Amino acid sequence: MGRHNFKKLKIWEEGMMLVDDTYEMVKKFPDFEKFGLTSQITRCAVSIPSNIAEGTSKSTDKHFNRYIENSLGSAFEWETQLSVAYRQKYISKEKFTLLENRIQKLQKMISGFQNGLKF
Repeated sequence: MGRHNFKKLKIWEEGMMLVDDTYEMVKKFPDFEKFGLTSQITRCAVSIPSNIAEGTSKSTDKHFNRYIENSLGSAFEWETQLSVAYRQKYISKEKFTLLENRIQKLQKMISGFQNGLKF
């Protein structure tokens, strides 16, 4: 396996855009969520591209795959937290639908990338 430049990976870039969207979204959450849902969902969002980046430093696709799996797990966790935010009425139906579509697209992209790894 040749090492990937994470900044050139579409999954990393999409993950970074999700981070931006997440920080923008949580600005509107209630103050009492600062150490609850706000913290959880931002850590999840940051974890997605961070695991992709860290995985690119690994010497084999088998090792890289572990980080891609962690990234995918964080994407599913983030989707659940988005549902919590919507159910608690912290975000509108429109915002929920937009972000739900974005995270599901990213989940598919990460899975597709993972399927292309050779190990």
